[in-house]
Amino acid sequence: MPQPPTTITDELGIALANLADSATGVFTPTLRLGVTGLSRAGKTIFITALVHNLLTQGRLPGFAPLADGRFIGARLAEYPDATIPRFAYEQHLAALTANPPAWPESTRRISQLRLVLKFQSAKWWAGMTGPAMLNLDIVDYPGEWLLDLPLLGLSFAEWSAEALERARQPGHADEAAEFLRELDGTDIGKPANDPDAERLAAAFTAYLRRSREHGALSTLPPGRFLLPGDLEGSPALTFAPLPPPPGATRHFSFYAMLENRYEAYKAQIVRPFFRDHFARLDRQVVLVDTLRALNAGPAAVSDLETALTAVLACFRQGEANPLLRPFSRRIDRILFAATKADHVHHTSHDRLESILNRLVANASKRARFAGAETRSIAMAGIRATSEGTIRENGETLPTLIGTPLKGEMLDGRTYDGRTEIALFPGDLPERPDSLFEDGNPVALNFLRFTPPQRLERNAAGDPVLPHIRLDRALDYLIGDWMA
Repeated sequence: MPQPPTTITDELGIALANLADSATGVFTPTLRLGVTGLSRAGKTIFITALVHNLLTQGRLPGFAPLADGRFIGARLAEYPDATIPRFAYEQHLAALTANPPAWPESTRRISQLRLVLKFQSAKWWAGMTGPAMLNLDIVDYPGEWLLDLPLLGLSFAEWSAEALERARQPGHADEAAEFLRELDGTDIGKPANDPDAERLAAAFTAYLRRSREHGALSTLPPGRFLLPGDLEGSPALTFAPLPPPPGATRHFSFYAMLENRYEAYKAQIVRPFFRDHFARLDRQVVLVDTLRALNAGPAAVSDLETALTAVLACFRQGEANPLLRPFSRRIDRILFAATKADHVHHTSHDRLESILNRLVANASKRARFAGAETRSIAMAGIRATSEGTIRENGETLPTLIGTPLKGEMLDGRTYDGRTEIALFPGDLPERPDSLFEDGNPVALNFLRFTPPQRLERNAAGDPVLPHIRLDRALDYLIGDWMA
């Protein structure tokens, strides 16, 4: 799928916004980092952990500026765009360090945060120029919104055909049954009216929600139907896919009304998001909840691959050109991160990375062809478990030690959110392709755990948030800008 089409007006707006960024960063360069991931991938946790570790100079042995002794410090600064909500870092950190700790709320809207990083450059002339500064702008947005970007290249008829074909597939029969019944009872050639549009849109939204609960992702656009925010109940979110009309479309028909609303959704919601935020990024980290898809079975794994490929085709990828950067930005590095690596033993992390590489193979190949670098890692922004061993039937098994969230169930037992357990999580398959084959389920004991119950403190009294490979992720995403 090609990148979303843009108009001359779009490109002019993007160029002017980039020029404004460059003007404010004449003396301090700015790196715009996009953080995204599909549903429940851990975006909020990743950003909170990244910011906290930079502010407190946490345990980041793989982050070269800190390991080399060149990182001087970081501070939060006011973001230049006052129209974008601020990422609620302090509230999220408070939830993670409370007694008892709790995971922060998931991303539900676009937000931003600016960190000013101070460091000593390793370049030969650095001793003569003194410490350097870098503005790190972090842009967070719901993964569901990403799924809307491919809509910019689809007409209402094309999107409807794709959406209805998926809804009628046997694997989606239970989720889509109510919506399809409502659709079958709708006369799309009749005069337009709001009650019928609201009824059909509600049934379509319920189908999307049920699909998400069962692990489907590619069936989810339009993303604002799932996370409407201030748009809930507005005409912009009151449409649904329709079969083609039997004859010419009358301008006052029900079909024409929903088609117009679809086009308005693209023009007034999706396109501004792409133009004002997505098209102005320098680096991108894509968080992938691989384990959740594995637990749901081959259909969910295949669906995750489809969704990632479609979304990542919309990235503006390519080698960064310093001469053109004041007007045009390109994502020159993409990090794919399989999150929740603390939910499997470290001996399975290489397999988890192999599975992730298989999922993003097509998207990664396209990015490299465009001139961008890619890398994949298994990581956890905040580590919720430790590791140990148990003996069972004379065999020593590697285990995870942690406290399952209240209400989590395994083997008929429901956990209370206070009891720590030792759990053998199971083994990931050696051959990633087997995950796409029916009849090859992955037997994982997959539970959600509470945040770490007892946090260490550093010399300054700041809490230390344990992680897995967050330092390597940070070094890949911004380390070269601090060289």
